[in-house]
Amino acid sequence: MSGSTFEEEIGYARAVVDGEWVHVSGTTGFDYATMTISADVIEQVEQSLRNVESALAEAGCSFADVVRVRYLLPDRADFPPCWPTLRRRFGDVRPAATMLVCGLSDPRMKFEIEVYARRRAERRPVPAAD
Repeated sequence: MSGSTFEEEIGYARAVVDGEWVHVSGTTGFDYATMTISADVIEQVEQSLRNVESALAEAGCSFADVVRVRYLLPDRADFPPCWPTLRRRFGDVRPAATMLVCGLSDPRMKFEIEVYARRRAERRPVPAAD
């Protein structure tokens, strides 16, 4: 599965399906249609979540199936402002989560998210994105 030119240039997959498991690579706020990224961290979070949602859907999953999430940010102070957006997107889903402070591959990137989901026959509803 793919999403942007990064996968081809670097040599990886946006998401990999392994049986019932779906591993979504670190995903940033680039709009893959235009290969642009907002300078605003919240807009990056929103676009990152749209990118992840697309990868999950291609794998037959949704945010309701996410069991683990990893957030990567260069600036820890940017994380609390992201919480309302993340909370709206995940709704009642409560995956295991870790936030790491680290450098990202492009200085314009302020947020990256990596998710692990488990495909299953029974689905839990997830609220629509705002």
